[in-house]
Amino acid sequence: MNRNKALLSVNFSVFLFGMAGLFAKFIMLPAIAITFGRVLFSSLALLIFCVVRHQELRLKDRRHFIILLLAGVVLALHWWSFLKSIQMSSVAIGTITFATFPLFATFFEPIVFKEKLKMSNVIMAFLILVGIGITFPDFNFNNQMTLSIVIGLFSAFSYAVLTLFNRYLSTVYESTVVAMYEQITAVFFLLPFAVSIHAMPTVIDLCLLIFLGVFTTALAHSLFIGSLKTISAQLAGIISSLEAVYGIVLAFIVLGEIPAIREIVGGIVIVSVAIAGQVKGKKDRINNS
Repeated sequence: MNRNKALLSVNFSVFLFGMAGLFAKFIMLPAIAITFGRVLFSSLALLIFCVVRHQELRLKDRRHFIILLLAGVVLALHWWSFLKSIQMSSVAIGTITFATFPLFATFFEPIVFKEKLKMSNVIMAFLILVGIGITFPDFNFNNQMTLSIVIGLFSAFSYAVLTLFNRYLSTVYESTVVAMYEQITAVFFLLPFAVSIHAMPTVIDLCLLIFLGVFTTALAHSLFIGSLKTISAQLAGIISSLEAVYGIVLAFIVLGEIPAIREIVGGIVIVSVAIAGQVKGKKDRINNS
């Protein structure tokens, strides 16, 4: 995958991720049940795809087994907290707070991969933090909106950690294989919690969960991981900020959710940083060629 295809791939995957937030409102089940259904159908779709394509499923190192287990648990926590944040507030809040993910990735990635921390990325991460700060109604944790933002920030933090796992694994295995193992792990991790709540999905719920698992999860997750073979987690994280835009626009069209002024202002800041990140990435490629 060349750089242009990688950028197209990560942008399309982010659009699908933005669509996923709507299902937290469509499906009348607890967030833990939605997350379980999501990874269940996604892992089945990925398993079928890998078998049909005759992809190598055998792990090359025992350490990779441990890393995949950890990544699967982090993935489960990320998707649960993302959906929970939206259920407690709105699609706008859930997706905007998730957009702080590059803030964490900017500082984690140089430490893990021993890369130079670029000042431009630090500045962009700071601007994203400013955008998030604008969305806070107040800093009272008795306020459900504030609590939903904190849960959304945890979702962003966990996704930043997951992206670092994926960047390493994507250099060794096909992206679909990585996604399959992570989501199978998430299924087993979430199973006891999903069973304990005794939530029974309707036929409509099952159809929505299948769509959520196959398209906005299996396909989107594979495309995103695959792009990390070519572009850095920092750049992918900045592009991922666009998920907030896609989510807000889709929520307005489909659900009639109208974001507050502070959410719009914060979203504008985040989108501006995302666009600047893509432009800078292209200029860096030209200068280095």
